[in-house]
Amino acid sequence: MSGSVVSATLAAGWLPNLTFGDWLKSTGLEIVLYVIGGLLAGRFLTWAGNRVTDRIDLNYSQGDALVRSEATKHRHALAQVITWVLVTIVYTLVSIEVLQLLGFAIGSLVAPATVLGAALGFGAQRVVQDILAGFFIIAEKQYGFGDVVQIAITGSGEDASGTVEDVTLRVTRLRSSDGEVITVPNGQIVKAVNLSKDWARAVVDVPIPAGADLNHVNDVLRSVGRDAFADLDLEPLLLDEPSVMGVESIQVDTVNIRMVARTLPGKQFEVGRALRIRVAAALRREGIFIGPDLTMDQGDAT
Repeated sequence: MSGSVVSATLAAGWLPNLTFGDWLKSTGLEIVLYVIGGLLAGRFLTWAGNRVTDRIDLNYSQGDALVRSEATKHRHALAQVITWVLVTIVYTLVSIEVLQLLGFAIGSLVAPATVLGAALGFGAQRVVQDILAGFFIIAEKQYGFGDVVQIAITGSGEDASGTVEDVTLRVTRLRSSDGEVITVPNGQIVKAVNLSKDWARAVVDVPIPAGADLNHVNDVLRSVGRDAFADLDLEPLLLDEPSVMGVESIQVDTVNIRMVARTLPGKQFEVGRALRIRVAAALRREGIFIGPDLTMDQGDAT
């Protein structure tokens, strides 16, 4: 009798170890394979997405275009979003399979998941808002990778401006002219001004002394526009010859004459700087000294 009790006790002590070993060889191994497979699939999707975006950038850099086309910007942003969505789906499916293998009945979790989803819906409204806003930004092609934008943010008195480096469903990342990376949640964007969509315009306001001959000044500025359009370096950036709009405003001692030029997207700042140098030099040769506030509108913030 005592021998059978000892045998039963030993069997009871070893049974959990044997059961865990069997589970480890079957279910445990399957879980490990699912996790490794999910990680590898996520890495592969990320690698494939990076290859696609790199190929888009390579085609752009090897092409004849000086700026990205709107289709190129949209494809770049779309490739990033599709990669992010696919990786999220893979990780979600792997998590569900692992939970089922661990013995959790997914069907019985529907009711708790509904309550949890409602609670998260109230607590994560900002995240849902960001994702919806990001979807419409990409679907409507408001801006894309490489665009120069100026974004008004909810609750911020200062706009964020710079070159778009990344657009996802949740955030937009900009690189400012100072090299700073600005991350803006899409749901907090009130207004987005795209400064490089299809074409742009360089605007130069020239302050002239009130006593100067305005007709002569206009002739000088028109001559500057013709020379700029004939310049081999500036001509590829210009869509047409810079024109003189005339008197923009009148002050006590100065008269502001506006000069404008249509340029390729994102090139308005470079063209504006070149025009200001030419205008200053041409007026100085004519003996007309301009004021210290010769500026281009929208500044040089980008």
